[in-house]
Amino acid sequence: MRWQGGRQSDNVEDLRDENAGQQGGLSQGGIGLGGGGFVGPAFQLVRSGGISGIIILVVLFFGMKAIGLDPMQFLLTGNLAPVQTSSQTSGAPTQQRNDEMTQFVRTVLAETEDVWSGIFKANGATYTPPTLVLFSNQVRSACGFASAASGPFYCPGDRKVYIDLSFYNELANRFGASGDFAQAYVLAHEVGHHVQNLLGILPRVNQMRQSMSQDDANKLSVRVELQADCFAGIWGYYTNQEGIVEQGDLEEAINAAHQIGDDTLQKRTQGYVVPETFNHGTSAQRAEWFTRGYNSGKIDACNTFNADI
Repeated sequence: MRWQGGRQSDNVEDLRDENAGQQGGLSQGGIGLGGGGFVGPAFQLVRSGGISGIIILVVLFFGMKAIGLDPMQFLLTGNLAPVQTSSQTSGAPTQQRNDEMTQFVRTVLAETEDVWSGIFKANGATYTPPTLVLFSNQVRSACGFASAASGPFYCPGDRKVYIDLSFYNELANRFGASGDFAQAYVLAHEVGHHVQNLLGILPRVNQMRQSMSQDDANKLSVRVELQADCFAGIWGYYTNQEGIVEQGDLEEAINAAHQIGDDTLQKRTQGYVVPETFNHGTSAQRAEWFTRGYNSGKIDACNTFNADI
């Protein structure tokens, strides 16, 4: 992946030299990369019924402009004021590190900003990028406290992506998914959740989950995660158009998607699979939906809510 020399995003908070002061798990809606369930965000924006409501949201977002309405203004009517993190309450700004991995994630984040800003602009809307929070060991977000063991996650409550960069060592050594494009896929997946949030999909999913059984909620979560994989593929499509992708990069991302599938993770950790507990998708599904986005570059190719899964 030819990332060196690219624009680096300024939408980064570096908390690696701070201690959040408390350990614990995500409590109010953090959406991780794999191995954990989707817990609905602590706010709701859209109040319509059925999975068809999500499909309609995706369609409306790119169709309301035709009748003179602002889809972003319609979707983002809730109170999304961010909850303060430890860096905001410490009284002093943190100093941004400038090591190679920091430069890498800032560059990848900038690429996601460019891609999604272009897509939103082409459809008459404005993309508001997420903030990337770098932390070590543990962190406090609007979704609660999380440890590095939670893996990377997106918090809808403050519109931030959180990652302990040591996860990339685990991705390579524990999960067998090495390579810079595999690492970039991880970040692009979490940004995909942010796009879902802007489209109003995550709030709608949260509302639906409240009246579902756990099995049905898991199935819905799978559709959410596979769509985020597909959105990550869309990012890959445009980076490939720009000549950033090198030979072997696509295989790295597909391998990463495969290695963090629910079935592969369960086989690795417990020796058998329990399909009804899947909440991110199988290895084959995750690789398939990333590839769909990568091959098409189109949002309408990522409608997991109207697909046979």
